[in-house]
Amino acid sequence: MLDDALAPIRNYLARGEHFIVGLMTGTSADAVDAALVRFRGVGLDAVHDVIAYRESELDAALRDRVLELAGAERFDPEGLLRVHAALGECYAAAVLELLAGAGIAPARVSAIGSHGQTVRHVPRAAGGGQAFTLQIGSAAVLAERTGIVVVSDFRSRDTAAGGEGAPLVPLADWWLFRSLEESRVLLNLGGIANVTHLPRGAWLERVLAFDTGPCNAVLDALASSASGGRSRYDPEGVLALSGAAEMALVHERLSDPYFSLAPPRSTGRESFGAAYAARLLADCRAVGGSSADAMATAVAISAEAISQALRHFLIPRGGVDRVLASGGGIRNRALMDAIAERLSPIPLGTTESLGVEPSAKEALAFALLAHMTLCGRAGNVPGATGAAHPVVLGAITPGAAP
Repeated sequence: MLDDALAPIRNYLARGEHFIVGLMTGTSADAVDAALVRFRGVGLDAVHDVIAYRESELDAALRDRVLELAGAERFDPEGLLRVHAALGECYAAAVLELLAGAGIAPARVSAIGSHGQTVRHVPRAAGGGQAFTLQIGSAAVLAERTGIVVVSDFRSRDTAAGGEGAPLVPLADWWLFRSLEESRVLLNLGGIANVTHLPRGAWLERVLAFDTGPCNAVLDALASSASGGRSRYDPEGVLALSGAAEMALVHERLSDPYFSLAPPRSTGRESFGAAYAARLLADCRAVGGSSADAMATAVAISAEAISQALRHFLIPRGGVDRVLASGGGIRNRALMDAIAERLSPIPLGTTESLGVEPSAKEALAFALLAHMTLCGRAGNVPGATGAAHPVVLGAITPGAAP
């Protein structure tokens, strides 16, 4: 008689404590972020502790293959499948290394929440009213190598309900950062920049979130070009700080209809990635600018798009008392300085001031989303994605039988 591999899923609510690993690889595809989180309680009533966090840099060849897929007009099916499987192996290794470092056996872990790597995202505006999205990183490989239940493919159910499929982190933003005393904006500086608005004392239904526009995907592409491929990013924004923004190009780029599109809205590397960076670099050089000037120009575009988003869409609906940043972009001094200058007098800080490690926030969010799914609770926020109603997210892949 076969053991019951579905027992851990069926019995989930009967257990008072759960260890869950959240996995995230962002638009920049630079590393796997893995957080081991302990939850006590059901759904949004749960309390948590982050037990361990680890960043595992993606192998350069695998990252190049991911970015090639993300920028391709058409996919080679076999190539896509090979990267899908390779990412599953990479995720499994990251999980096992995280657990080994924390001294937690895989058998003690209830689930892995894996966002996967986005290689194509078509917003509703470009998809004729229907969003389409594809994240890869084999859940089957991840479950097979670790023996742990995997919750994955979080975006698809939201798009089926009429949403953008992104952003999905706003549920965690509300859970972690809502306040009765002040209106807050959570700013994620990833490959694409996005914001979550938490008006003072707001219920979950009043949360608004959307992508503001380009960020690290463009900056990283410019850094790679300037270094001849030797650098994946601009350490601490040094290159940008050595250049001067071509303001005529900043204003021209910000006339893109995307920036005036009312939220909910989403975008991706297809619009603001390597091709966008190459065009910006060419236009800078055409007016006598350097690679450093192109980087400074890209920083100014990102910062101004964020500032415009707050002024046009967030401040009028409930004010903004504080902006809390997270994501890889907080390490870029040029970017943080440019944002702070444009947001003044609204203070800009990081989520660390409220006890959440900025680099770990999105991995923590996908641990929470996996917990929500296994509790049978909705994980999307319709005010963020535009979905018709809340839905339970994700596909569940069983782990080893008990």
